[in-house]
Amino acid sequence: MLNNIFANIPAALPEELFETLFQKAGVHIERIVSKGHATPEQEWYDQEGDEWVILLQGSATLLFENSERCHLLPGDYVLIPAHTRHRVSSTHPTNESIWLAVHM
Repeated sequence: MLNNIFANIPAALPEELFETLFQKAGVHIERIVSKGHATPEQEWYDQEGDEWVILLQGSATLLFENSERCHLLPGDYVLIPAHTRHRVSSTHPTNESIWLAVHM
């Protein structure tokens, strides 16, 4: 079945949108749509598996617990190893930031 990563984005995004595109043993692929969203200041993602993420549209900044910042523009991607604590510190405030995340 044909789908489009840029289709069916709600006009209002009170919260980030997480949508599973594919899931099979050991692999989970999701589309994430952000619009001015950020991880709450005191929260960190600490995932069991590796995550490879590419920003397809918009802009975003990831903050890692070691204070490293990663500013992403369309086409930028990063591998986040398992148990690397990180958070989204900002996304574009007025345009959708569209991510493709692969969890392994």
